[in-house]
Amino acid sequence: MFMRKSDFFFFFIAVNVCALLLFFLHAVVIQGNSETLLGENSEMVKRLRLTDLCLFTDARYTRHPAMTDLNTPFQDHPSALEHFPSGTLAGPPPHLRSQ
Repeated sequence: MFMRKSDFFFFFIAVNVCALLLFFLHAVVIQGNSETLLGENSEMVKRLRLTDLCLFTDARYTRHPAMTDLNTPFQDHPSALEHFPSGTLAGPPPHLRSQ
């Protein structure tokens, strides 16, 4: 069977629209389960006394931005350049921006 390019395009669009609708349907179905899971996770965090989320693993001052101080990025020497890529993605915490 010979398909024209336009037939292939419309078939491709139809398959992608069906996949998108299935994604939305999956999100609606799983939403009820996620609320109970979120409650269980918050109880676990309270019980284990977990700290902030660890965003990056390379630099000490990007692991927990809420617990950083002013001189940690320059711990090697005062004019040191940023040598961790995550330091350019994570900004300073709000309590240090006001100083």
